[in-house]
Amino acid sequence: MFYKEIEFSAHEDYFALKEDYPIPIKLNIPEWYKKLNHSIEYRTIKGCMPFLDTLTSGYLFKIPQDFYVKHNVDNKNEKGEIFKDSFQTFGLHDMSQLLHAKNVNLNSKIDSHTIKQLEGSPFIEKNKNLPFYKILNPWKIKTPKGYSCLFVPPLNNSDDRFSIIPGIVDTDIFPNEINFPIVINGDKYPILETMIKKGTPYVQIIPFKRDDWKMILKPRKQKEIQNSLLFYGLKVLNIYKEKYWNKKSWK
Repeated sequence: MFYKEIEFSAHEDYFALKEDYPIPIKLNIPEWYKKLNHSIEYRTIKGCMPFLDTLTSGYLFKIPQDFYVKHNVDNKNEKGEIFKDSFQTFGLHDMSQLLHAKNVNLNSKIDSHTIKQLEGSPFIEKNKNLPFYKILNPWKIKTPKGYSCLFVPPLNNSDDRFSIIPGIVDTDIFPNEINFPIVINGDKYPILETMIKKGTPYVQIIPFKRDDWKMILKPRKQKEIQNSLLFYGLKVLNIYKEKYWNKKSWK
């Protein structure tokens, strides 16, 4: 079988640590899904191949270092003025200058986007009108010519505390690491104080070929619909898997 290659590279010193390498996301299928049974007596989403494809398509980035989050928490400065505390890192403070000098793309200081940069978006309210923190990613991505990457939170398996803002990058020509702004889930956690541990899955990477598309609109004939429904009703289980689904391979 011929495989397209996607290349993940990092600074040699970070790479040598062998910590949190990118992996095929199929190695991160949630336990609750694995425990499901799908049968005639008890049908579950485990029989839905489109759902399985969301869990197994592409590759996975994990958080490269511990992040201690104090989001929308009241705190006081030296003057006694109350402000909303935000996002901190621990564990790399003594190494920050070394890491920066070696361009590992990790740091003890948080990068961020201001609210103004996303003015008018629904992300602002969800993030409780606070800056959008940016996770620095040590991995550069290289895809074949004509291929880009879609970056999303792990589909149907994301962390309930935060998620990245999705994006697409032309990784066949972009020369640097891609960093990821995140949104704290203020809908569930109006106030959040937590540790996002190193190794937490947070980005699903789906490479795709760039093509030009043109939309066509047309009616469906009644006979076509009837024939497709008739055929689809001939089996109780797994007709999509057996007749229409194409198995994908991610290594």
